[in-house]
Amino acid sequence: MLWSQQSLFGDPGWDLTHINDLAALEEKVKTCRRCGLRSGCRGVVFGEGNPRAKLVLCGEGPGEDEDRLGRPFVGRAGQLLDKILAACGFERFTHVYILNAVKCRPPGNRIPTEEERAACRPNLEAQLRILRPRIIVLLGATALQVLLDPRGRISRDRGRWVERDGVWYMPTYHPAALLRNPNLKREAWEDFKQVVAKYRELIDPGHVAPYC
Repeated sequence: MLWSQQSLFGDPGWDLTHINDLAALEEKVKTCRRCGLRSGCRGVVFGEGNPRAKLVLCGEGPGEDEDRLGRPFVGRAGQLLDKILAACGFERFTHVYILNAVKCRPPGNRIPTEEERAACRPNLEAQLRILRPRIIVLLGATALQVLLDPRGRISRDRGRWVERDGVWYMPTYHPAALLRNPNLKREAWEDFKQVVAKYRELIDPGHVAPYC
């Protein structure tokens, strides 16, 4: 199980297994300097939303706006994500919890390296262990590779459910990819319609979505 007691990339000097409160974990993670990203950004972007939500959205890492404000998905991609969520009947502080695979902004918004992903993995594992989601939407290739398949390709793997240890994973395009290529929006919308259907099946049969 992903959020097992022993992190694959853990070490005795960064043991988070004794922390069972999300606020306490956030305070600890904000002190993290396990890789070089922390020295080049303003701060750690931990995540936000409803800590009791059973639907988690996982992206890649903070961008410039997220680093500046200390919140995930608040730039153009985040504004698009909020529109998608609204169309699905979801609101970020009610129905979901939003986080990233890497908590610090990579320089120039580049893709996090394998070493950076590995260094931040205990932080992500601890979050998910505490949150205990039933559904995780993987926004983009980095989230797919970190949480599901190191060799995953989003263009190949999107739109198909994967269940592991009672958690259902749906890979789909990152909102930034939809801004770069609007032709992908139709496929992404089909993926999110599946998320709504699974949410009704597993979490809230009466969930109301305006467009699906």
